[in-house]
Amino acid sequence: MKRREFLLAPPLAWAAATQRPLPSYRIVHGPKPPGRHGMPGLLPGVVGVVDGPHSIDENTGKVNAEVVRRMIDRGMMLLTGASAPGEAWKLFFDSSDIVAIKLNCSGAPHIMSSPAVVAEVVRNLTAVGVSPNNIYLYERFKSQVDTVNYLELLPRGVQIFTAEGRRGENQRYDPNIYVEVDFFGEDDTRSNLVRLVSETVTKVINIPNMKDHGASGVTGCLKNIAYGSFSNVARSHSRGVSHTYSFIGTLASVEPLRSKTVLHIMDGLKGVWHGGPFLRDPRFAFFPKQMMFGTDPVAMDRLLIDVIENERRRHGAISVWDRSPHTLGSGAARDHDPNVNIYIREPGHIEYASTLGLGVYDINKIQVRRAVVSHLA
Repeated sequence: MKRREFLLAPPLAWAAATQRPLPSYRIVHGPKPPGRHGMPGLLPGVVGVVDGPHSIDENTGKVNAEVVRRMIDRGMMLLTGASAPGEAWKLFFDSSDIVAIKLNCSGAPHIMSSPAVVAEVVRNLTAVGVSPNNIYLYERFKSQVDTVNYLELLPRGVQIFTAEGRRGENQRYDPNIYVEVDFFGEDDTRSNLVRLVSETVTKVINIPNMKDHGASGVTGCLKNIAYGSFSNVARSHSRGVSHTYSFIGTLASVEPLRSKTVLHIMDGLKGVWHGGPFLRDPRFAFFPKQMMFGTDPVAMDRLLIDVIENERRRHGAISVWDRSPHTLGSGAARDHDPNVNIYIREPGHIEYASTLGLGVYDINKIQVRRAVVSHLA
């Protein structure tokens, strides 16, 4: 395998502003697929946003699959300008593709990529000729995915791939593609890309949720595709300090993950406004009843910041941008008090990712195309 090695120099402006130097990364890429339109993709800076007021029952959590179908149809047409859903999907996929769908199950079974959303994505893939045998759902940890019964809604042949049956297993990660960095003097300083992405699939669809995150501020497209596709990533935050600011974008930029990730569909039917990525306290759940569609993960996550920040403000909670050391407390305290942090959060990771060419961060340069799908439409 041909590999490319890079040393990523930290931006001096950020280091000066925070008075904390960024880590020095050694990146070993895999081969870049020819002709791929990876992040920021075919439509940089463009985001389709679809609201579905009747998409989920807030009391029971039951998802209305028909409304979800209409939301996805409308969102793909908004994003691409296509006159029909099938035309939109054909811009990205055809019968020759082997497709991986990156789930988010870190908060399962209380918050995760909705089975109804995943099923509808699979339906659209098969409609444009992708064989069910060439569709994989993937996530890092088997224990999380096992709490959600995805396969009962999917055609025979679709497979679930998990990188770690037991925490710490590394056989399903590629030893030749990695990011090496020493954050806190840890013994293992490498994070390796999952083999499914490097060796098997031709394209990736990313399905994150709308969630707050204790270390990165929010967790959306970038964090789901980055931390969810590499081993040994939790080491980036410890003792109140988080290196998610630069680590998330760095991982997302690694080839071939960057080039193979061609579409992001953010599942915002249900979200988490505090305590994420988990949902240990039902008080911190909320229901945006919204989905976002794009090829640009930075633009989508920039919009996500406002969704989470506005919800936190509605509850009188401190900002995700708060960097005050006096807000730091224990995990137990954070899980019950929205004015407690366990790390100095780094929502700036989204802007940092834009400096790596992963997308558009400037809100004035993001084109948002909106629609509402009603119960009866």
